[in-house]
Amino acid sequence: MLRSLYSGISGLRVHQTMMDVTGNNIANVNTTGFKGSQTTFQDTLSQMMSAAGAPQAGNPGAGGSNPAQVGLGVRLAGIQTNFGQGAAQTTGRTLDLMVQGDGFFTVQNGNEQLYTRAGSFNFDALGNMTTVDGNFVLGWNLAANETIDPANPPALEKIQLDPAVESYTISPDGQLVGVYANGDKRPFAQLAMANFVNPGGLEKAGGSTYRTTVNSGDAEVGLAGSGGLGKLQSGALEMSNVDLGQEFTNLIISQRGFQANTKVISTSDELLNDLVNLKR
Repeated sequence: MLRSLYSGISGLRVHQTMMDVTGNNIANVNTTGFKGSQTTFQDTLSQMMSAAGAPQAGNPGAGGSNPAQVGLGVRLAGIQTNFGQGAAQTTGRTLDLMVQGDGFFTVQNGNEQLYTRAGSFNFDALGNMTTVDGNFVLGWNLAANETIDPANPPALEKIQLDPAVESYTISPDGQLVGVYANGDKRPFAQLAMANFVNPGGLEKAGGSTYRTTVNSGDAEVGLAGSGGLGKLQSGALEMSNVDLGQEFTNLIISQRGFQANTKVISTSDELLNDLVNLKR
């Protein structure tokens, strides 16, 4: 009898977690660059009631028997991040960038390098390229006619606006191309992109950023449009990849699963009550 109670409790816990994950996905449906998550369940260990029996040869022989086991509930196997592409939101703003394909922007938060898909950037009063919450955007500042070798990029640095630039555009490969007073056009900076062997192993660090873990692998730094990295689209942002239809379905599934497990607990309690009152 107690096994069913504990199975019901484990079901309540995991369905509550599923509800928490679904609620967070819906809350971030309009968050730039947000990647939704999903829960995966698996059963726990099972109690052996009788072991399997081998078939016996001979005449007369005996057939084999299968093991008889009672499961002990359910547990959370994992919470996976879905890194599928989000839709484009056109803004017309030059410093709004969307990654079309794989890859992350690299930013500096204090002494830590973080990675993000949210490409809404600005230049601060000192000419540093920053995210909306003040993290420095990393890449390379270019001298005249300088290019970056994608196979062997140098150390990353903060991107700075060339004070001599009168206007600028951002190319699909991440070059910031300036227009100078004499009419010349040349790149003055290059955005860095990063990718990982296992993006699902990244840890969410808040502010639509991620940090590396032992299971994500180290960041593989390169240029947009090369080495499997996606190209950049200026004047657009990547929207959340949350599918509201799927999330509302998950709400129903988690609610019904929670209700079913409460029914297991209440029914087990009624059976225990009947057992206690068997002899009156």
